Amino acid sequence: MSLKVIFAGTPEFAKLALDAILAAGFEVPLVMTQPDRPSGRGMKLQPSAVKQAALDADIPVAQPLSLRLDGKYPEDAQAAKALLESIQPDVMVVAAYGLILPQWVLDLPKYGCLNIHASLLPRWRGAAPIQRAIDAGDAKTGVTIMQMDAGLDTGDMLLVHEIMIHDEHTGGTLHDDLAEAGAAAIVEALTRLPEGELTPEEQPEDGVTYAEKLLKSESPLDFTQSAAVLARRVRAFNPVPSCTMMLPGLEQPVKVWQAQALNQTTQAPAGQVIAVSTEGIDIATVDGVLRLLELQRAGSRRQPVATFVQGWQLPV
Repeated sequence: MSLKVIFAGTPEFAKLALDAILAAGFEVPLVMTQPDRPSGRGMKLQPSAVKQAALDADIPVAQPLSLRLDGKYPEDAQAAKALLESIQPDVMVVAAYGLILPQWVLDLPKYGCLNIHASLLPRWRGAAPIQRAIDAGDAKTGVTIMQMDAGLDTGDMLLVHEIMIHDEHTGGTLHDDLAEAGAAAIVEALTRLPEGELTPEEQPEDGVTYAEKLLKSESPLDFTQSAAVLARRVRAFNPVPSCTMMLPGLEQPVKVWQAQALNQTTQAPAGQVIAVSTEGIDIATVDGVLRLLELQRAGSRRQPVATFVQGWQLPV
């Protein structure tokens, strides 16, 4: 059976899933995505990654401001409802779409709405599961194909693909690995769905955590935390929202793109620079030493520490 799939998504994570669905031969009569946003130095309106992929594949695109019939943009919602009802989709696939789906959307497709969520539910429900998993020191994560309901990532689980988190993973590289896993998982789910081969599994009540939205206020490194915790934070927040800190002699914060926790102790106060070399800038923490390996001055490019220290002189 060939499913008629409505796809709703916005960023690169979702684009990979759309590409995989199209490559697998599923019919996609409509793509829904967020309205174009200003971006770049000229702040010109730019299409989302999903919209661009849909246009390249000659698929019609809808960009409603809201899907709530009783919300702020009822005209958008009514137009979207009429469009979806005219298509009569078998299923809607949702990946990082950015709009809340009201009940009328959840009920409309024959098989409901399937969400690609970048965590092993019920751990890390919410907005930033990829970064929070690294930040918390999780050993593994993955993607969950979930039957959507009215709650926040609370629906029944249909399919799970696990991924181990290694010490080199950043928020960016883990995002890419999970995007590929999500693309493969949704194709498998759509293939098995019509045959009744997916058994919904209710999420357990134990182990629920929430991945709060990333805030710029979390960027400054707090050296009253341990070196191990800070090294994970640097990895998790690379590339967004990035970690920052002040260095002596510089008027603006620098971004820290790479750091490692050294297996050594120090009696120096937390936040103090204790060593500078081409191998790293060592900072005392409340527990251990954090070595900075890649940094970026305001208005400059990323630099390995060996290059950075040539243009920075530590005040006496």
